[in-house]
Amino acid sequence: MVLLLMVCGLSFTASANAQSTPTFKLAYAKCAHCMSMALVPALAKNVNIEAINFTAGSDALTALVSKSVDIAQVTYLSFVSGLDKGFDLVAVSGQVNGGSEMLVGKDIPLAADDWDGLKKLIAQYKAQGKPFRVAASRGNAQDLHMRGELALHGINPNKDVQFINIPNPADHPASLQRGEVEMICSVEPFASKIRMSGVGKHFSYPYDQAAGRLTNLIVTRSDVIKEHPAEVRETVAAVVQLVGNLQNDKQAWVASIVKGTGLDAATANEALKNAYPDYRMYRQQTHAIATMMNDLHYTSTDVSSQIDKSMDYSFLMDATKKSKVELGY
Repeated sequence: MVLLLMVCGLSFTASANAQSTPTFKLAYAKCAHCMSMALVPALAKNVNIEAINFTAGSDALTALVSKSVDIAQVTYLSFVSGLDKGFDLVAVSGQVNGGSEMLVGKDIPLAADDWDGLKKLIAQYKAQGKPFRVAASRGNAQDLHMRGELALHGINPNKDVQFINIPNPADHPASLQRGEVEMICSVEPFASKIRMSGVGKHFSYPYDQAAGRLTNLIVTRSDVIKEHPAEVRETVAAVVQLVGNLQNDKQAWVASIVKGTGLDAATANEALKNAYPDYRMYRQQTHAIATMMNDLHYTSTDVSSQIDKSMDYSFLMDATKKSKVELGY
């Protein structure tokens, strides 16, 4: 009888402990630099993180604002777009940057970074009465990176080319192979797959525009910060640890990409040459991104004035013991 009571007591204690540890839902996208978020739950302490994979950062943002999840990995573009739509968003950490590459079909007569050649080719298409088609997944960082890069080189993204939206980045290689577009700005590891399979070739890394290489942010809502500050703190601490791990050892990162995308390890390793782990949040560059997005008519208003109050550095400061200035303020 005593033994039975002891067993029951142990079972009750285990059950109570499981119930007392809160569950926090985290959304992340399907791309090389995003898939590492699948490693966050194992690094978290004092919180059970349920990591949920979405096709794109814009989908993760939708889940966040609809309160289906508590925190999300999104892009700087999605963050600014969300503020433009009036969403309640607070950025609390960076994660991984980079991951963008502009590619052209294998038969397109363009050398790498030949912007004058690209402008001439676009003019030839216009003279023949057909559009020069460029593609991206609307709402992701690559969409903005390409638009900004085209504008920087004197190509009007709203008039000189025809944008094609391919929502799922996994469909990018097939679209280029079928000749449905002439150029595409894809996200890793699908950009590497395009090059390695031979269906397309490198044109440029679109990092000269205002966003630079900035890609990912960890974002939540003000109500989550108010009601669950401990869970936000633990999640950010796990992301900081993740970034350190990714900088020192990429094998777990490669494995997460292979598992999440179904691509091989060689493609995953190639993709990580274009990814830069970084937990900092870059406030001034975010202002520049907001201005660029408004100039490109990607947003209806310039939300620069909202940026400062929508970036909370306190959780990063707690996790890293660094100042706001050191963290990108």
